[in-house]
Amino acid sequence: MTEVTNFSFNELDLDAIAAAEGRVAFIMSPDAKLSRAARRINKLTKGAVQRIVESEKFAKAKEAEVITISWPVGMTAEAVDLIKLDKRPSVENARKAGAALAKLGGGTSSELLLILAGMNKNAHEVVMGVALRGYDFRDHKTSKPDTPHKNVSVMSGDVEELEAVSKASLAVAEGVFMTRDLVNEPANVLTTVEFATRIEGLQNQGVEVEILDEDQLADLGMGALLSVGQGSASPSKVAIMQWNGGEDGEAPLALVGKGVVFDTGGISIKPSGGMEDMTMDMGGAGVVTGVMKSLALRKAQANVVGLVGLVENMPSGEAYRPGDVVTSMKGDTIEVITTDAEGRLVLCDVMWYAQNRFNPIGMIDLATLTGAIIIGLGHENAGVFSNNDELCNCFLKAADAEGEGAWRMPLGTGYANAMKSKIADWKNAGGRPAGASTAAEFLHQFVHEDMPWIHIDIAGVAEQKSPTMLAPGGATGWGVMALDRMIRDMFEG
Repeated sequence: MTEVTNFSFNELDLDAIAAAEGRVAFIMSPDAKLSRAARRINKLTKGAVQRIVESEKFAKAKEAEVITISWPVGMTAEAVDLIKLDKRPSVENARKAGAALAKLGGGTSSELLLILAGMNKNAHEVVMGVALRGYDFRDHKTSKPDTPHKNVSVMSGDVEELEAVSKASLAVAEGVFMTRDLVNEPANVLTTVEFATRIEGLQNQGVEVEILDEDQLADLGMGALLSVGQGSASPSKVAIMQWNGGEDGEAPLALVGKGVVFDTGGISIKPSGGMEDMTMDMGGAGVVTGVMKSLALRKAQANVVGLVGLVENMPSGEAYRPGDVVTSMKGDTIEVITTDAEGRLVLCDVMWYAQNRFNPIGMIDLATLTGAIIIGLGHENAGVFSNNDELCNCFLKAADAEGEGAWRMPLGTGYANAMKSKIADWKNAGGRPAGASTAAEFLHQFVHEDMPWIHIDIAGVAEQKSPTMLAPGGATGWGVMALDRMIRDMFEG
């Protein structure tokens, strides 16, 4: 498990700056006025800070850019990092500044003294940037160097306020890290059984967890979900996570995630090139699990239930086939056109169960569902489909505030008609045209008529080959921050 960097919060201490080891970082506003901390560091370094702020390099530096003095004379620190940042920066620039520091590493001591005294806004977002970009998944490396920063000591003016706000942010970072760890894990480690075990670990944070096994799923009539996993030696499961931090008896928000721990495509087997990336096909379930952890850690005043369908899609003598007809929990029959359109078969049963059992105020499902959404939106935005403008706009606003790209896509009767079967009620694939919308419309058929619902296709954003601002290459944890903020906006004001 990847741990979030350890942060401590302290009053500004000029003597501690002089004695600090590792790296010392401080904020320098574009107006080049030296703060108390900057004046102290300038004196210790024989005027080096003043020379930098008067230089052309500082004038041309972009917002959130870092200028480093290595092995500064007059200090015990290995490096001093000057961060050009407005005293009231945007969330994006504040996080970008923190991320830039995280990428630099902590030197041989892995210690960072981060001086945020003088910032009037979004100081906690600098902390969040350091935390998120400090992620490094290496559970399977035999050589394990120190993390970029093991310990970060944050100095500020209003310590209590910054610490309280930062702790809430760091709880969200813990959820992001859990999602990233789950998505990064290889399938021989993260089996359906192991995934369920990790979810059960959330009970230590106060989440109520229930795991349904195959016999229970069969009794419930989840024939669509069970068909997907019947070719695998890993048993199919549904995990239910409840966080009841709101009013007693108040209906929850339901989050539903696709948890295909590995997707070969089944009998409709995928090409071998790139199949190794299909360890991330449980990304939707990973996001739901990460959100539930964040809510518990920050003691969210909300009622939320997370449900994830855990299966493995494998070819074997027991596997389901193209041409099969399966019966969903709703009772609708589904013709299997391709066994590689398996995620919607998992989701439709879990969504129906979530609505019938919990009667939620709204439901959001997340899935790495289609390659079509990547063709349409690339890796910049998730595709968002909804039957309810109010709920959808609430999510889009939250995603925008957190810098997580999301774009609303169309639903409609024409897309639904493409999913009608000649021999069953529905088919699980409607051809290449508008593949993301037809998949969403398939799921729409399993939403109660009066249920506010959002479907989020995260196939393009769950994993990135190249590093992003807040994550190294690999799993991004996209969606944890946006959903957490949406829940705060909806339930906590």
